[in-house]
Amino acid sequence: MSFTLPQIQTLESHLVNQIAAGEVVERPSSVIKELVENSLDAGAKSISVEVEAGGTRLIRIVDDGGGIAKDELILAISRHATSKIRNLEDLEKIGSLGFRGEALPSIASVSRLSICSHQASTEHAEPNHANHGWKINARDDQTPVPDASAPGTTIEVRELFYNVPARKKFLRTEQTEYKHIESLFKTLALSHPQVAFRLIHNQKTIYQLRAADNLDEQRQRLAVLCGKDFANSLIEINIEIENLRLTGWVALPTFNRSQADMQYFFVNQRIIKDKLVSHAVRQAYHDVMFHGRHPAFVLSLEMDARQLDVNVHPQKHEVRFRNSREVHNFLYGGLHRALADVQPAQQIDSPAFAMTESQPQSASLPNISEQTGISFNRFASYPASPSPGRLGEQTKAYVALLQTNAPDQKQPENHDQQVPPLGFAIAQLKGIYILSENVEGLVVVDMHAAHERIVYERMKQNAAEEGVIKQPLLVPFSLNVSQAEADLVEENEVLFEHLGFSVERLGHEQVRVRAIPALLKNANTEQLIRDVLSDFIEYGRSDRIKEYENEMLSTMACHGSVRANRLLSISEMNALLRDIEQTERSGQCNHGRPTWKQLSLDQLDKFFKRGQ
Repeated sequence: MSFTLPQIQTLESHLVNQIAAGEVVERPSSVIKELVENSLDAGAKSISVEVEAGGTRLIRIVDDGGGIAKDELILAISRHATSKIRNLEDLEKIGSLGFRGEALPSIASVSRLSICSHQASTEHAEPNHANHGWKINARDDQTPVPDASAPGTTIEVRELFYNVPARKKFLRTEQTEYKHIESLFKTLALSHPQVAFRLIHNQKTIYQLRAADNLDEQRQRLAVLCGKDFANSLIEINIEIENLRLTGWVALPTFNRSQADMQYFFVNQRIIKDKLVSHAVRQAYHDVMFHGRHPAFVLSLEMDARQLDVNVHPQKHEVRFRNSREVHNFLYGGLHRALADVQPAQQIDSPAFAMTESQPQSASLPNISEQTGISFNRFASYPASPSPGRLGEQTKAYVALLQTNAPDQKQPENHDQQVPPLGFAIAQLKGIYILSENVEGLVVVDMHAAHERIVYERMKQNAAEEGVIKQPLLVPFSLNVSQAEADLVEENEVLFEHLGFSVERLGHEQVRVRAIPALLKNANTEQLIRDVLSDFIEYGRSDRIKEYENEMLSTMACHGSVRANRLLSISEMNALLRDIEQTERSGQCNHGRPTWKQLSLDQLDKFFKRGQ
């Protein structure tokens, strides 16, 4: 039985548009994304999104942008017609959110689409019709007719997928589709804070967001879209080097999520999801985030459009960086430093504080030795607190504490100015927690977790000062790798030396390991090297050596820290509080658990219903 190949032929334009719609229009939220991005490209300062039945019955986008001229309305719904690029040079430096000219014809092919647009002032406007707009229905005769509309553009999409039942049956319930729309709306509103947004569902206004022109207004928008808890846990980011600038907010590690559902990242205000970005942020939080939890952030990266390729995904969710290693290092370094510079004074003083540049380094830390007792740094900038001596049983200690009223041990008269951020210790609870009084109220400190972080940071600093110590292998071993991995070893021998490895290329797909970091002598060296090579190929760098070393230092710090049920004197507790105030990342222990908690006087009054 013979087989006849079908002939090659040109597809009908309507079928071509429906095929394109399969890439661009996945669900109602996809339609909204394309249309709102067009509004933003048109310079809109106010955008209204109205949907019915989860976007399947109606999607209406109203903006106050520049509008579309009468003669261009027909072109607007034609395939590959756009005002945003003209030549190949423009394609290499795309500054707009849209550029392909596919969205409107694709949407029109699977819905009933109409466009009404009014250019407020245009030299092409007809003299007798300068005060009205023009309307066109995509499925009619495509002749624009006058329409009494305000300046800007209104696009209506009705009965999505009405002519493609196979696509329509794959849509989820109305509530599910609306959740996707709401999630997208939040992302768009966060990416363009200077634009006013409104969301209406089934004729009910869900969000009414005014333009946020300053930081306070932007924080208010964050509180509305992401919740007050997030808005009260912010670190403001504003970091710039050469042609890269990172702005936005990251949440304190104590505010974390079970899923990565509160992570917003924009490049030149474009919504993206990129594994390189995710890896950089995850690495920055690695030392302070509890295992299995995810950070929350709203970050915007500004860079030269020529260093970015946005034409790599049908829905423009992904981008490609020309220098991915530089971007990764910039993101990781900036965020890692910002998280390290968080101090208790800033957290207590304001719920949202700025990290615009590196803070001064902490006072020099002493060398770590085997701990025979409890000895903390002393800082003379704060007055000493009363000291009743080492605590005995809890009751006796409390009585002794009340009796310490010697004249030479009074607190400073100017209390608000001289009391340190974490205040002065007043008691120890069950040998686990330190209770301290500060200007705001009561501070509860987990003494083991706090001391563990202090010891850990000192050990890391000492290790960094000494450098990576290599241990030559008695019997060097060979490793079979891919050609790309072997090339990487050959090109980066100096870099591997810096990491503590002596690695050389033996053959086409083989390398030899002669030395490894001394601290990792008991690790699975072969797997470690494979992981490092994989990281270099994927992200342009690897932090696995540092992670392994830090894990070992963390374990050592945990065992070398003050244990629970260890009774401390008031002076020892105060010394620990001063160390917390001077130590990087002191808000969390090595495992990501919080080390202290502030309870304000207002919170305590509310709990005891004082003044009610």
